[in-house]
Amino acid sequence: MGWEQVLTTTYLVGEYVIKFFAVGTVPENRRPASSSAWLLLILFLPVVGLPLYWLIGSPYVHGRRYRIQAQANHILAGRSAHLPLVPEGVSPSPALTGLLHQNRQLTGMPCVDGRVRGLHDDAAETYAAMAAAVDRAERYVNVEFYIMAWDDTTDVFFSALQKAVARGVTVRLLMDHLGSRKYPDWKGFRRRLTEAGIDWHLMMPINPLEGRWRRPDLRNHRKLLMVDGEVAFVGSHNLIDPHYGSANNARIGRKWHDLSLEVSGEVVAAVEAVFATDWFIETGELVQARRPVQDPVDPGENALQIVPSGPGFPTEPNLRLFVSLIHMAHEKIAITSPYFVPDESLLAAITTASYRGVRVELFVGEQADQFLVGHAQRSYYRTLLEAGVHIYLYPAPAVLHAKYLTVDDEVAVIGSSNMDFRSFTLTYEVMLLGFGGDLVSKLQANDEQYRAVSRELTLEEWLQEPWRRRYVDNVCRLTAALM
Repeated sequence: MGWEQVLTTTYLVGEYVIKFFAVGTVPENRRPASSSAWLLLILFLPVVGLPLYWLIGSPYVHGRRYRIQAQANHILAGRSAHLPLVPEGVSPSPALTGLLHQNRQLTGMPCVDGRVRGLHDDAAETYAAMAAAVDRAERYVNVEFYIMAWDDTTDVFFSALQKAVARGVTVRLLMDHLGSRKYPDWKGFRRRLTEAGIDWHLMMPINPLEGRWRRPDLRNHRKLLMVDGEVAFVGSHNLIDPHYGSANNARIGRKWHDLSLEVSGEVVAAVEAVFATDWFIETGELVQARRPVQDPVDPGENALQIVPSGPGFPTEPNLRLFVSLIHMAHEKIAITSPYFVPDESLLAAITTASYRGVRVELFVGEQADQFLVGHAQRSYYRTLLEAGVHIYLYPAPAVLHAKYLTVDDEVAVIGSSNMDFRSFTLTYEVMLLGFGGDLVSKLQANDEQYRAVSRELTLEEWLQEPWRRRYVDNVCRLTAALM
């Protein structure tokens, strides 16, 4: 037998061993769509599929971060074990009571009181409000955002941090490494933070030269600001100009439209607990988090519950939160998400709600800023429209980046989590659930603004889409499930 035959035989045997291995291992602990996508890639292109699977395909996340998160969850549950499920002054429905119990069981986070101090959409106004909160700081400011850049729009905020340090306030800052480094003047930005005296660190850093390496598909996507334990900001804004540092975006008028919530009350302590965990993971330094208490919810206040999620939460609290909320609905659901790529359970919940007579509205951008996710999202439109879901397209070139959900007039959630596979599994996220006060009505009023400028997509219009675009949509749908 010649060398060519030996090599050919070896290759064929190896290929079948890889395929045999993949069929028996890839589906373990993985949702069906993801299993199918990985198996297709490995079976058709084993030389490409297997290395990629070993790099980013495992559904298991272990190691130091996982252990610390598990310990933190246990500590948080213990610190709030003495609190009842809900504060005095609110009476959630049986379904909502069950959801609050689920959230607490999965994350250790209690339901506490809180007041909505503002709902912020415009980027410049949002950063000005954040700066005003920092200007009032007397003891500390904690900052955690996925993307940061010190530009003309965000200067008001970073200058406020600089002035806070100068007057003796401790400023701690976390930013995602891969999330932030691709934007202009990355090196200069870090130097300015250091010169300002800000104690800053990278989240999920990848620096092999310093022995810091991790799966590049795992990111920290949270967006949080806390001041003196008195006020917190939670939402979808990143700390960057709404054109994201792109001259081309500015030229064509493409900007990101976000929504963030400013709150006070006991819920701030829960937000700080999320930050304290992330800070310890990245720095090894303990930040003293205030022990939660549960004051009565006064008229005009909300009952609020923080729901963190991410690779350290294998039970996927954000996905379970979304699915449970949708199953609760009796009259109306309104969903706003920039990247809507639901798994089987979420898609079934949404279409089932529509079939049983609930009005379901989905607000998405007319044109997505990410090719793969945008086309994957489109692949679900026919199923949604045939079920009677109302899809509102926010006009291009704007990027609708807000992330929130309301159910009936009863409950709402807002935060950093998209409704896609990445946010359910691979990125650290945080959502804020609220009921009993004015949060739901404020978000519903924001829906009216989106509805006024959006156009509704009809099934008749969608059926006219050319087959070439539908083909690309379906291919991208497979790639979106590769996790």
